[in-house]
Amino acid sequence: MLVDSHCHLDFPDFEEERDAIVARAREAGLVRMVTISTRVRQFERIRAIADTYDDVFCSVGTHPHNAAEEPDITADELVALAEGPKVVAIGEAGLDYYYDKAPRDQQAAGLRRHIAAARRTGLPLVIHARDADDDMAAILTEESRGKGAFPFVLHCFSSGRALAETGIVLGGYVSFSGILTFKRSDELRAIARDLPVERLLVETDAPYLAPQPFRGKRNEPAHVAHTASVLAEVKGVSADEIGRQTTENFYRLFSKVPRHDA
Repeated sequence: MLVDSHCHLDFPDFEEERDAIVARAREAGLVRMVTISTRVRQFERIRAIADTYDDVFCSVGTHPHNAAEEPDITADELVALAEGPKVVAIGEAGLDYYYDKAPRDQQAAGLRRHIAAARRTGLPLVIHARDADDDMAAILTEESRGKGAFPFVLHCFSSGRALAETGIVLGGYVSFSGILTFKRSDELRAIARDLPVERLLVETDAPYLAPQPFRGKRNEPAHVAHTASVLAEVKGVSADEIGRQTTENFYRLFSKVPRHDA
């Protein structure tokens, strides 16, 4: 029993065989998948995919890479679009200083609008953070303690220990992708080892970041089982136990998603 809390089923990589990919995920034991928005202006396509499959849900938001393309997206618009039954999260939004595809001030402004929408809807904010640990920690702390707490997950976590710990202190969750399985990810595995297991999720970020033994190939939701297996080893528990725990964590955070046994 597993959940892929973050994938991109709308990407062209999956266009020709989306049905088969979802079927393989189910065969691998996945009970829920969340396909994540990167552009609000393309949201209807994402929602249509979620509507096609009973076990697929979606988010609404603007990726920091695209912050300059959608500077006019308001918290009100995000809140309105999130009303549908299949829309279970806000984002992904955040800060990416590695690629810097959008001006940093626009990334930060967009992040704060998404935070406002998460706070108003009670839906979790899916946060993208890369090479921006200090600024991300500062914004999360300021927003949470100054304006009010909101649910969030630091997705595809590959940042430093301090940001992970800040996220946990502020009530957030941390999600690990296939990066956790890479040979050079010892430091990341040490962070995962030390974080409370009740705040951890697993994801693929498919079609990217395929875990070992698929590294270098196209990723897909079924492969989340390999990341979960490594997380289980790191935490010293069975794969079944990490599947049960991360799935329970998912339902606690993504509280709008109906349980698969409901």
